[in-house]
Amino acid sequence: MSRVGKQPIKISEGVEVKLDDDLILIKGPKGELKQKLHPDIEVEVKDKEVIIKLKEGAKNTAIWGTFRSLVANMIKGVTEGFEKKLIFEGVGYKANVEEKKLVLNLGYSHPVEIETPQGIEFKVERNTIMVSGIDKQLVGEVAANIRSKRKPEPYKGKGIRYEDEVIRRKVGKRAVTTE
Repeated sequence: MSRVGKQPIKISEGVEVKLDDDLILIKGPKGELKQKLHPDIEVEVKDKEVIIKLKEGAKNTAIWGTFRSLVANMIKGVTEGFEKKLIFEGVGYKANVEEKKLVLNLGYSHPVEIETPQGIEFKVERNTIMVSGIDKQLVGEVAANIRSKRKPEPYKGKGIRYEDEVIRRKVGKRAVTTE
């Protein structure tokens, strides 16, 4: 039995939850999100709470807690939104937002352009790229895509990393002593 799945989800002020046949639609001040319901899941809305239940005789019990977290993240997304911060370090590395693109100069012979997906917003301040939106999965996916363009390397620390990511630094050839 899932301890996470049992917990009811409180619906914030200004958030509207609608249920269709196999869809859950959540509207809030920042936008709207929808998620297809899993066949083994039942969703109930009452008293400003969403309750996720397993259907009788459901075989896939692992989806219960996962689906509860998905719905909780949707509610948080339409009220507060999500944000990932990426830090880029390196000589000559630059980033800027042009129209609907994020343009990165990362030491390659050409600039790397990343199209802005619908529902995502980029901000650049000094050496920090902020990826924000209402869909947690999409924000994380776009941030991972940006990071993959120049992963941090362990010797000089150059590259793109998450704000809270710790890069284990290695000692270079100079530190090796000869006997």
